[in-house]
Amino acid sequence: MRWLFVRLPRLLMGSLMLAGVAICFANVVSRYLFGYAFFWAEEVMVFLAIWGVFIGVAAAAYDRAHLNMDLLSQAITGRAAQALNAAMVATLLGCCIFMMVQSWQVISLFYESGVVSVSAGVPKWIAHAALPVGFALTALAVLVRLRLYLAGKA
Repeated sequence: MRWLFVRLPRLLMGSLMLAGVAICFANVVSRYLFGYAFFWAEEVMVFLAIWGVFIGVAAAAYDRAHLNMDLLSQAITGRAAQALNAAMVATLLGCCIFMMVQSWQVISLFYESGVVSVSAGVPKWIAHAALPVGFALTALAVLVRLRLYLAGKA
């Protein structure tokens, strides 16, 4: 499971970052050597960054490396700690489900209307699909590691 939730996302994030760097480098070379700039480059690099972030969220959730306030949780032990961890898991899963539903509605509207990005002409639903994919992977990562989440361990 670690390969699926940590190694593969890191490989994908690295590949997306390298693609962004390659686009940026090609754009700079083209602009300064040939006087031609790729007008779509900035927009595509933003889309690649968005996908990288939302893929990475699942890896952070799997390792329980996401942001949390542990000052209080470190002082609590026993059943109170389990209750606090269960509340955290329920809140996290609830937020993931809410975001999946909301972003799916936006994606559906973009898909049905055929909206594309301004300069690159990329269908908007492709860029926005990163949100439900990332939140679904995050929820799945939390469910796979549910026992460790409830115990408060990574």
